[in-house]
Amino acid sequence: MRIFYLHQYFVTPKTQGGTRSYEFAKYLAQKGHDVTVITSGLLNSQFPVSPKNNFKIYEYKGFKVAAIPAGYADARRGTSFSGRQRMIKFLQFARQATKVGKQLSSPDIVFATHTPLTIGYAGEKLATCFSVPFIFEVRDLWPEALINIGVLNNPLVIRYFRYLANRFYHSADHIVALSPGMKQGILKYGISSSKVTVIPNASDLDLFQPEIKNSIIEEKINGRFSAIYFGAMGKANGLDYVIDAARLLKQQGNDDIVFILHGDGSERQDLQRTVNNEKLNNVLFSDPVSEKTELAAIISQCNVCMTIYKATNEQTWSPNKMFDALAAGKPVLVNVGGWLGETIEKHQCGYQLDPGRPADLADAVKKLSTNPQQVDEMGENARRLAEREFDRRKLAQKLEDVFVNMANP
Repeated sequence: MRIFYLHQYFVTPKTQGGTRSYEFAKYLAQKGHDVTVITSGLLNSQFPVSPKNNFKIYEYKGFKVAAIPAGYADARRGTSFSGRQRMIKFLQFARQATKVGKQLSSPDIVFATHTPLTIGYAGEKLATCFSVPFIFEVRDLWPEALINIGVLNNPLVIRYFRYLANRFYHSADHIVALSPGMKQGILKYGISSSKVTVIPNASDLDLFQPEIKNSIIEEKINGRFSAIYFGAMGKANGLDYVIDAARLLKQQGNDDIVFILHGDGSERQDLQRTVNNEKLNNVLFSDPVSEKTELAAIISQCNVCMTIYKATNEQTWSPNKMFDALAAGKPVLVNVGGWLGETIEKHQCGYQLDPGRPADLADAVKKLSTNPQQVDEMGENARRLAEREFDRRKLAQKLEDVFVNMANP
């Protein structure tokens, strides 16, 4: 089967970001499918393309990567653009992806993964051009998720995104949702339940292991009980929640716990400024690393992992960081309700926290820091959960089944 895999933010373990598309593309190629990933070659250190070029084809891990000179590949760096600038780049990418796709050999399936929502334009048009099924993957509910975290309040833009969501959900032949909550959000648009398959983010059981030595992070931790957040540091992540918890612990005179914030984003400088001004020596910042193997080593030396978001009604997320933490065999502290918190609590591999109460985080790390046996038990439960329900190979097989069923109705 020949597959067009459209993803503006496609990355590999050699760079930063979620590698779901890379893992799935590699799996599909290993199963004998002809996969072409169409992605942005701008702000792309691994698959660069000159703005003067039409596109550039890379051979990588058994599949092809068509890098095009539109949009941008690094979602985190994209936060430096204004909302208007991002929208222009989203539309430019969708338009150029359509143009490039039409120059390639005809596919059997067009698979477009969002965000951004506008990728649906390219998926829809290419599927129509080649008269093949269009499968749309929903990684986030737009505009609802953007409204809930307070980054979108323009009524015209909200109306436009709702129009796009309704259009693409109905024009797609099948939809992949990353969480049960996302599926429910899609069904509200009048979509049949049978048209939507839930395939959550996956755990990389080979890369993330409970014990990988990393002397650099060990030195920074200096024997303290450590809780790590890794990922983007934007407005949606609400990492002031962690700073508030650190402040509470300092006020209580607790010097045996340290919070590690690993990554980058638009809010990092402000967070660092607060930590420096208040002399919060129980918060450490760790710079992004070039390869995911380095991140795995850092996580392995910490005691627990945090999945933190801004306090919101949004309960549909399926964040990579939580599944990586499970694979690493670490207890997870999550301040999001819905299926994330319920999953962690149900399988006894961490605690669900009140997103409006940073004291919950402070209390949880204090409790775990004095109970190493519980930390070990929760970590073992986390790894077992990852192996049982979130093995990337099992989930990639589920995606392949969707493709086969759609290509051979």
